[in-house]
Amino acid sequence: MGDNTFHATVESLFKGMDSFITTKTVVGDAVHIGDTIILPLVDVSFGVGAGIFTGKDKNNGGGGGGGTGSTALGLQDAQEDAAMQLNTIGKQLSKQYGLEALNGTNGSLETRQTYADAWRGSQESFLLSLNASYEGKYVFAGSDGQKPPFKLGKDNAGNQALFYRNVDVTTGLLYDDDGNLVNGDGDPANAADRLKKLSEDSVYVDLGFGLNINDDFTIDSSSAFNTSLPGINLVGFGKYDDGDPKNMILLMGKIADELDKPDFDYDKYKDLLEKFDDGRNDVLEAVTTLGTQTEFLTTTKDRLETNEISLATQIDNVVNVDMAEAIMNFSWAQYAYNASLKVGNNILTPSFIDFMK
Repeated sequence: MGDNTFHATVESLFKGMDSFITTKTVVGDAVHIGDTIILPLVDVSFGVGAGIFTGKDKNNGGGGGGGTGSTALGLQDAQEDAAMQLNTIGKQLSKQYGLEALNGTNGSLETRQTYADAWRGSQESFLLSLNASYEGKYVFAGSDGQKPPFKLGKDNAGNQALFYRNVDVTTGLLYDDDGNLVNGDGDPANAADRLKKLSEDSVYVDLGFGLNINDDFTIDSSSAFNTSLPGINLVGFGKYDDGDPKNMILLMGKIADELDKPDFDYDKYKDLLEKFDDGRNDVLEAVTTLGTQTEFLTTTKDRLETNEISLATQIDNVVNVDMAEAIMNFSWAQYAYNASLKVGNNILTPSFIDFMK
């Protein structure tokens, strides 16, 4: 009888847990659907037990525990911190080294070259922030977080170029790891499409709100959270109609080159500085968006932790039940039931029972 009671207790416990929380909605391995990756928001684990005492035979045990690791929230924080660093560096360059160089008293070539060195040195600072990592994964690399996404080098014409996952962010041409142009990759249409795809790279997280897969096997973006932030969306890609790059790091190089020229072109320098400020505004907008998303993830994490506490309470109510009190309550309920039957029997007289027959 003790074994039956014990197993019934455990079965009741796990049935209650199953109706309370379904871990399949919040945990699991990475899932690849086409070009899309789905990752878990948190890892949730529980250890539970139940036990009772029956006479001298002891089927006992008990305990409960839980834990969460909010990897997506940590990644989001890392992205926000790195983006804020970019914004701070960009602001300092624009206000201090940009506007001051326009001052008439700083018009000498030697002074301008000092400012040019500051702009070039800041290119490396930008690269460090763009290649920031969290738990071994690069936060601005999209779905390919195993390698540093950005590197500064030369294109096949010998000009300074920035590469994102081996793709020239200005032209969209693909290069190998050694910096050589991949043979047969000269189609401008393919190059432009490559940059567009990289900028739309997604890594979705199932928040447990009901992940929905469309008929074409794509993820319904309204049912999941996209943790991917391709770095080229932060600092820009492509080029303007006049041929200038839309990327902030390359614009920094262009500004430095202009400052180094003996025949300094004031209007061109001002135009480059305005384009750089446009990019800085995009970074600031991204920081604001990241802050909103971080707040959303924090709220979701708090909700999951509240559910965890509620589940632990339910487990405790089963595992740590006072058996003496439970038996006494059952006995009182049984006594009340028998008393009710007896009272009812007295009310129903024999004549009435005979009539009913």
